Amino acid sequence: MSEVANVWIVDDDRSIRWVLDKALTSAGLNTRSFDRADALLDNLGKETPDAVLTDVRMPGMDGLQLLERLHDEHPDLPIIIMTAHSDLESAVASYQGGAFEYLPKPFDVDEALALVKRAVEHAQEQRQERAEPTPERSTEIIGEAPAMQEVFRAIGRLAHSNITVLINGESGTGKELVAHALHRHSPRAKNPFIPLNMAAIPKDLIESELFGHEKGAFTGAAASRRGRFEQADGGTLFLDEIGDMPADTQTRLLRVLADGEFYRVGGHTPVRVDVRIIAATHQNLEQLVQEGRFREDLFHRLNVIRIHIPRLAERREDIPRLARHFLASSAKELAVEPKVLKPETAAFMCELPWPGNVRQLENTCRWLTVMASGREVLVSDLPPELLSRPQSSSPVGGSWQESLKLWAEQQLSFGAEGILNEAVPAFERVMISAALKATHGRRRDAAHLLGWGRNTLTRKIKELQLDTSALAEEEGDE
Repeated sequence: MSEVANVWIVDDDRSIRWVLDKALTSAGLNTRSFDRADALLDNLGKETPDAVLTDVRMPGMDGLQLLERLHDEHPDLPIIIMTAHSDLESAVASYQGGAFEYLPKPFDVDEALALVKRAVEHAQEQRQERAEPTPERSTEIIGEAPAMQEVFRAIGRLAHSNITVLINGESGTGKELVAHALHRHSPRAKNPFIPLNMAAIPKDLIESELFGHEKGAFTGAAASRRGRFEQADGGTLFLDEIGDMPADTQTRLLRVLADGEFYRVGGHTPVRVDVRIIAATHQNLEQLVQEGRFREDLFHRLNVIRIHIPRLAERREDIPRLARHFLASSAKELAVEPKVLKPETAAFMCELPWPGNVRQLENTCRWLTVMASGREVLVSDLPPELLSRPQSSSPVGGSWQESLKLWAEQQLSFGAEGILNEAVPAFERVMISAALKATHGRRRDAAHLLGWGRNTLTRKIKELQLDTSALAEEEGDE
């Protein structure tokens, strides 16, 4: 940068504006800050910045509307979208609207600074594309965890592409949802999305499923049939569990990817198709290649762009939001009132290992919708297999302080206020109950264990409306 760059910041959060202003100014950049998008537009006629950082949710014109306006009128101006409401649609809308980059909050200041510098340096290389219409709102993929943000970024970057994608992740992580999203936000969105699970089809029928067959090609082939490749012509073919594909079929698939044509089983006329391939697997394909169970040349054909879907245990902060979504959808499906997780239940669920990942959580929420007796879901309402998890399963961070911290962060992310008013009484109830249990209901001894006087303990029991009738109290201690 031969001269000092001008960076404009628009965010209705004063603290965000202050932090960015200090960081950018310290780095030798000129900054101007605005609390509304229209204030920035009013000044745009007098001066043009080298880069803009804008929040998404603001009073009046929001960040995506500002992005569209700026991209239409100043296509070379790099726009960085910031948002605390990190979801797939925000990421995709940002990239499709022409954003230079998408920066989820909270962000690292050094990362933000490096991003701004890169935006300024590459200002002349900005693509001059018009913003596409914002896609329909969808909550299919939910995630605010950093690992999911990387998935959203990848989908956003691939939105204009027909490139082959390989998705890997454990069973139940949502690989097909990601494949759907890649298709839905691609140029092929109006054409078919055809899924095929390799692991669910008998090996002797896979080639017929993929490529179709002619009448009389084998016993039972009473009529000609179009295969999945023909059905997906112009659209996307999703090959799930590609690692289970037989060797012969791998060879045929490789030829199709190379030539764009194939023969139906029993056929002699080549069929030409235009299909985008998205493959997925929970297996380590590199290891399968080394073991000779998967063709190396096919692997390289498929492994053009790889997207890794994290385990649910790697994105625990998303569990409460996912659970709310699944509880709501289950309630709608069954035409009943949605269940609500108690805070301690949500915290408990965040500590579980979830070997079945998101699919297991979804099934648990469906079970709770049917089986939980009250509207509020208690820890004791959870399925027995979750409650009887091995004792070696430790909470997140391994301590109750970390669990409390997680609960507080979750409540604040939900928009809760006055959380001490809920947390402190709950903490005191637990401590008092534990002390009384340890002393078999003797309040004098329990008060000593808690570091209180007996009168303080008695007052607290009344204030908290604790039921101590189940404990054998000694009247002499009163």
